[in-house]
Amino acid sequence: MDGALEKSISFILFIIIGIILKKKISVGDETNGLKKIILTLALPATIFIALLKVKIDGNLVLFPLLALAFNVILFAVTPLLLKIIGVDPNSDKGRSAKLLIPSLAPGLSCFAFILEFLGDGYLAKAAMADLGNKFFVLFLLYLVALKWHYNNADFEANSLKTKLKGLLKALLYEPVNIFIIVALVLVSFGITLDKIPNFLSMTLSRLSFIMTPLVLLFIGLAVKIKKQQFFQLFSLLLLRASFTLLLIAAVISFADLTVTKDILVMIAFGLSSASFWPFAHISAIHLKETKEKTVKRTFDINFALSILALSLPISVLLILGILTAGDTFAKTSNIFILCGILFFIGVLYPIYLKINKKVSLKKSEIQFSVDK
Repeated sequence: MDGALEKSISFILFIIIGIILKKKISVGDETNGLKKIILTLALPATIFIALLKVKIDGNLVLFPLLALAFNVILFAVTPLLLKIIGVDPNSDKGRSAKLLIPSLAPGLSCFAFILEFLGDGYLAKAAMADLGNKFFVLFLLYLVALKWHYNNADFEANSLKTKLKGLLKALLYEPVNIFIIVALVLVSFGITLDKIPNFLSMTLSRLSFIMTPLVLLFIGLAVKIKKQQFFQLFSLLLLRASFTLLLIAAVISFADLTVTKDILVMIAFGLSSASFWPFAHISAIHLKETKEKTVKRTFDINFALSILALSLPISVLLILGILTAGDTFAKTSNIFILCGILFFIGVLYPIYLKINKKVSLKKSEIQFSVDK
């Protein structure tokens, strides 16, 4: 059996085990505890080791900027995607989607697969790119959320200043970012993994070993597919993936990229699931509006939660399928084909709704004529 196929089957088994464990492990605090272990221990250790194993050069500084540019482009395109599926971009649902769709959560949806299929060097590149994404989801999206909520008269400037300071501290003190900064400082002084104390490298290595199994178990435990709005959100997320692939294919063609792993890491990172951070912003504003008994809400928290729930499994399946296929999707022609397939599936439900609406109107007109 092919090694990549065996690896994929192993990953799927871990996800299935996570689904089975739902009966034993509660989705609330226990699952969140598992997520915290991933984000505060396993993932930082893995990224730290990956950065110490590679030669850091000036080119890595470009990755956060490229990721940030991708976030901004996706944010600009999201209203168009919402119109395709029949959601008003300026409604509470539309605003919720506009905050979540351009965000990325590579730590939970793609880092483990990049490490397993592409290696430490490409994990280091993805980790650097994630710094730009984190700046976008933590700061820029928070400012956007506040702008949409700004019509509340009692929202004071002091409150904004305090919350921005809190976000800056969260960004600086987040374990992943601390490990990245420390690793970059060490590498800049020529200190690599083989030069740090053996007990420390062993501890970090053993922590990194548990990341992939924990992420896969978490996916199995956290996945929730709600019947309500399923097809609408499924269409939206497939259109998001389709546009991502279209953009990546355009970049590959323009930059004349030929290195297979460079292309695959771009695809895997770009197809990451929606981030939890925008949902945290939505939750904070929703709580404030609940206390103030605001009638017209800025966001639809249930719609946002449904996007998160469906985004993770779709992203994981796409990323795993693409990486398992080897160098198949390193060719722009195949990327365009997959892009077209995802777009076609994504527009099926909106087309069905429009046809159904027209049929209903005709029936109403016929019934009205008969009554006359």
